[in-house]
Amino acid sequence: MKKISLLMVLGCAMAFSAVALSSFRAASRVDSPRVRYAARPSLPTVKRVRSTTTTMSPPLSAGERGRGVSRIAQAPNYRERISFIHKNIYQTFYDKGANLYLETNNVEANKGNHSFLWPLTALLQAANELEALEPGKEYIAPVMKAIQQYYSDRAPSPAYQAMVVKEKVDARFYDDNEWIAIALMDAYARTHKKEYLETSKLIYRFLLTGRDQVAGGGFYWEEGNLKGKNTCSNGPGVLVALRLYQATKDKAYLDTAISVYNWTKKNLLSPKGVYYDNIRLPSLKIDSALYTYNAGTMLQSGVILYNITHEKKYLTDAVNVANGAEKVFFRNGKLPGNYWFNAVLVRGYIELYKVEKNKARLNFIIADAEHVWNNEKDTQNLLGKQKIKSLIDQSAMLETYARLAVLK
Repeated sequence: MKKISLLMVLGCAMAFSAVALSSFRAASRVDSPRVRYAARPSLPTVKRVRSTTTTMSPPLSAGERGRGVSRIAQAPNYRERISFIHKNIYQTFYDKGANLYLETNNVEANKGNHSFLWPLTALLQAANELEALEPGKEYIAPVMKAIQQYYSDRAPSPAYQAMVVKEKVDARFYDDNEWIAIALMDAYARTHKKEYLETSKLIYRFLLTGRDQVAGGGFYWEEGNLKGKNTCSNGPGVLVALRLYQATKDKAYLDTAISVYNWTKKNLLSPKGVYYDNIRLPSLKIDSALYTYNAGTMLQSGVILYNITHEKKYLTDAVNVANGAEKVFFRNGKLPGNYWFNAVLVRGYIELYKVEKNKARLNFIIADAEHVWNNEKDTQNLLGKQKIKSLIDQSAMLETYARLAVLK
């Protein structure tokens, strides 16, 4: 939802799912819905043959029948897909000389700029999942080297801005920074590298500058923009605080997490069990748009809070979100078209799977991942329904397939 013209916003706001990612970040982000890219016309779909390895798939969960879920008779070759996607990222979207990345595979659409920060946060998370999948290999370092070029030390607190600093002074978004910290804290739990923890603490301090008691609490979304508080800045804000608490046992982090979690649940939980997009200020009007990633962060937060506190209410919250999200978002055998929003949803379901051990709950996630691979890539295995392919789409599916590859 970076800055975009009013006409584009009006055109996109009617869409149930997030707007398709494509050519370039528009001039600004708006309060709701989260629109960062202009839509592009789709290419005809290209069918692909799956791996011939066969396996038994898990039983269908309740409610799946009649909604497009089918048993997957063949085991997807996730590692092969991962190899294709990773190779494409570094052949198509990487500027080796600058150690930076490109937003799309279209020179005109990129307008001479390198990628905005947001797609790099997706790639960073994918890099962490690759390192978890392939111990001993290093994927995070080049992404973090690029992200450091977005570092801005301006007051009131250092953080990462939306564009490469040497190319343009730009806005700083709380959620962009949160996604970095989430990925780094996941990596810290695996590697215990001090720099990951310290960068995440720096980001947390920046987050606190965007929190006040207007509307009862919660984080704003963009630094200096007081027009609303979004689930997309509060859900991941909870996760940052929770991961820092798990790493340090500093209760101040847990207190922040619980407070923001409760505020988000009180103000933005919909009757359908998933989360509204934002609360507008000063009107307190709720933007009722529903997006998969907002469900994902609050689902994952509920599970982690349960793991930390052992209070059953948090697990109940998580299960309610999981049940609601599948019903709301999975239609005709697929999720809405924003791959990265869906990747964040997958994080929540996998966190719940670690507790429940109910793989049937993941059937629709697996089905959607299959739909994307079999129907939404070009002859070069570049993913996306649009003619112009985006870094964030490749990164999102790279993360998704890496997560599915390690499922037991």
